[in-house]
Amino acid sequence: MAGSYNSQKTPTRRDVLKYGGAVTGSGLMGGCAGLSGSDSESTPTNDTTEESTETSTESTSYSVTMEPTGTVEFDSVPERWIAYDGSYADMGVALGQADGMTGIGGADRYYTHLYDELPGVTVDTDPIESSPEVRTKEEFYELDNDVHLYDPYMLINWFDWDESDIEEISTNVAPFVGNLIFRRSDSWHDYRYYTLYEAFEKVAQVFQEQQRYEAFKRLHDEFIADIQTQLPAADERPNVFLTYGVTEEPDEFTPYRLNDRGTSKKQWRDLGVNDALGGTDIENQSTTENTDLDYEGLLELDPDVILFRNFAEMSAAEFRDTVLAYMEDHPVGSQLTAVQNGRVYRGGYLHQGPIHNLFLTERAAKQIYPDVFGDVTGDTELFDRQRVADIINGDF
Repeated sequence: MAGSYNSQKTPTRRDVLKYGGAVTGSGLMGGCAGLSGSDSESTPTNDTTEESTETSTESTSYSVTMEPTGTVEFDSVPERWIAYDGSYADMGVALGQADGMTGIGGADRYYTHLYDELPGVTVDTDPIESSPEVRTKEEFYELDNDVHLYDPYMLINWFDWDESDIEEISTNVAPFVGNLIFRRSDSWHDYRYYTLYEAFEKVAQVFQEQQRYEAFKRLHDEFIADIQTQLPAADERPNVFLTYGVTEEPDEFTPYRLNDRGTSKKQWRDLGVNDALGGTDIENQSTTENTDLDYEGLLELDPDVILFRNFAEMSAAEFRDTVLAYMEDHPVGSQLTAVQNGRVYRGGYLHQGPIHNLFLTERAAKQIYPDVFGDVTGDTELFDRQRVADIINGDF
């Protein structure tokens, strides 16, 4: 049902079932430029979409090309699958594949409660709760999936795998298809990045759900275009400071520049917000350097809006009663314009797929431009929940 990285391999149960395929190209992970040093499609800032699906001469066979794994051939559509993070898991749900999800690489950053707002859409969380951190070879063998929506170089650089481990799982279980896209600050990621919808299109090719993808993209493009026609002029937009919340009583603030084209900041780019760090020499947070600000440093910036990540499970009211309330009582924090105006909000998810992004963009529009789109505490809906649910359920 899925492919592998080495066509000359020891026969497995999948071979007996005439299951399998191969990556096109020489060497481990064919087109990968990462640790293997082979050619990449582009620098990490290139978002050009390439022709990526080649239909085999066999009627049931097809292939998908995505960096860093190159071209992976499938003999049939995967039924059992797993994603590392919430962005790729959300893509699978959007494509109507929720029933095939067997677990996830990091359940702590995959938020399924948003699906409750979509009529007729349900996601069984039992597999996620049973397998919430799938990162070892033993777990990959046990789950026996048909495709792994993981960037394999993430496993190598974060969880001490090596290339032989990737090849082993690809050969004996199923291939990897995926690219770490939520940020663009990892030095080891020296191959092509993808935008949210470019990656979503690749996953649609994996599941042969191109029509669902196109329907979702039309909805998204119309939604974003409608919002952007209503935005105030650039010089009338607030300055926004994005940080990461560690506790409900924040005393240090990790700065994030909004011009990073990682998918975790997509809504802020689409909304054209002004970055409070623009024109300063304050460095962006990265995996190798931490440049936290204290209250005095934040007061020098004095942003109009402050956004905190890492409070996804809190409601807006709970956030105001804890984080904002603490800042209002702080002797320096209380002097911040954003605090005085009550414009301190939850900042969205690190890992967002196409469904999450619709909800987070709607929320962000209300946070940043309440005079245009309504207050964040209101019940005004900026996109059609029923239309989203219909696409997920195959009615489009």
